[in-house]
Amino acid sequence: MSEGTFSILTVCTGNVCRSPAVERLLASNLGPTVTVSSAGTHGLVGHPISEPMADLLRADGIETNKFAARRVSEQMLKDAELILSMTRAQRGLVVERWPAAVRRTFTLREFARLLDRVDLSVLPTSSPAERLRAAIPLVAAQRGRLRTSPDDDDVIDPFRRSNDVYAQSFAQITSAVDVIINNLR
Repeated sequence: MSEGTFSILTVCTGNVCRSPAVERLLASNLGPTVTVSSAGTHGLVGHPISEPMADLLRADGIETNKFAARRVSEQMLKDAELILSMTRAQRGLVVERWPAAVRRTFTLREFARLLDRVDLSVLPTSSPAERLRAAIPLVAAQRGRLRTSPDDDDVIDPFRRSNDVYAQSFAQITSAVDVIINNLR
């Protein structure tokens, strides 16, 4: 990535529900200096966003076309400046696959919670890319200061479940994404 842009990779299991939702929500709100992509630990390669999640995104005014699920690769992990997984287990898989990513890999909800604890006045007032770049070491330094359970960090997997479970998952995602956007814009 060039100095003026910043890359985020979102990771879930199949790359058809949670990670594409986070990808599309962050990309539509963080502007041109931040690129966001997604992949799955067991990606359903080539599949579109699952229809119940796509419906929730469209209702939020988010474009869902031109999406094809991918399987996460070592190169994707090397290239991403921030990796946001949907569960602690997926975070573990990412770090196991590319150990150098440990300080820049968080669950989505963990990153939002820790970012909310950072003194944002020390971040540059320039672009979201520069704010993100400066925030990561500060967020990483907050890790471990509060005891949390997996329920606090994991986004529920709605795949092949009821619309209510999709709505619950989407609410967890949008809550965390809103915190990130509000702290970086």
